[in-house]
Amino acid sequence: MAVKPPILRQGATIGVVTLGSPLSPSTINARVDTLRALGFEVVLGQYVYAADGFLAGTDQQRAEDFMAMIENPQVDMILPSRGGVGVAGILPYLDYASIARNPKIVTGYSDITVLLNVLYLYSDLVTFHSLLLMNFNVREPAYNFNQFFAATSSGAPTRQILNPPDMTLIGRVPGNVTGPIVGGNLTSFMDTLGTPYEINTAGKILLIEDTHEPVNKIYRLLNQLKLAGKFADCIGIVMGECTGCQLAYGKSYEDLIEQFIVPLGKPLLTNLASGHGRYKAAIPIGAIVNLDATNATLTVMESEVSV
Repeated sequence: MAVKPPILRQGATIGVVTLGSPLSPSTINARVDTLRALGFEVVLGQYVYAADGFLAGTDQQRAEDFMAMIENPQVDMILPSRGGVGVAGILPYLDYASIARNPKIVTGYSDITVLLNVLYLYSDLVTFHSLLLMNFNVREPAYNFNQFFAATSSGAPTRQILNPPDMTLIGRVPGNVTGPIVGGNLTSFMDTLGTPYEINTAGKILLIEDTHEPVNKIYRLLNQLKLAGKFADCIGIVMGECTGCQLAYGKSYEDLIEQFIVPLGKPLLTNLASGHGRYKAAIPIGAIVNLDATNATLTVMESEVSV
């Protein structure tokens, strides 16, 4: 059974770090104000404001900030400011045994996908494909906060992951499977193939989402996953959105699902509200979920945090 982080309670302390690309100090400060208005204490990483081109400091500096939050007994949750690029660079510098001994809520999406899956792979820690610091603002839909806090602050024994009312989950290939869920942003976790941090889909349900990529590139990435055996190993597939993904040679993301994913024959659920869309379902990476593609439901089958 995976390690579950302690439940997030009112007044908890959140450690804010920047693990990939930089975010402007003004945005970080405004979002931190929102966290404090919600009743949380906030600790900022030493390099949270760092910026060196498209990276927020060196790989070692970003890893140092993350480990400092892990090993700070006052910090209850680690909240990356954004994704961007570069999160894979910190992986060799993390102490996975220490992370397993000090389980904490880690949340995010986009390039943070890499970290979420590696923490499950090496520390057996349940993490959350959910909000980043940048999402803590007044314009964010209530659905996103409801999802986040339902996952991190309830400790309920089960939780059905529901789309917002104006989005319908679609069962495309019937079947009913139960197992740990892994994945997230396709472009990001593809970076780990052929490395010690390669995503493990054996016996897992695979979540895929992406943003602002042409459909022919998404095809190339999916085909690489297929050739790497990741679809053969997984037991089911959940396709999230591909927000802003451009047509390629007249083909759309939906065409790609129909022509590439459906023929794989795995139980398939599509149109999940996912990380880069306006609406963001909270997906517990590493937790046991039931994918019922026959009835188009996705349900977490265990508590996601320890109480």
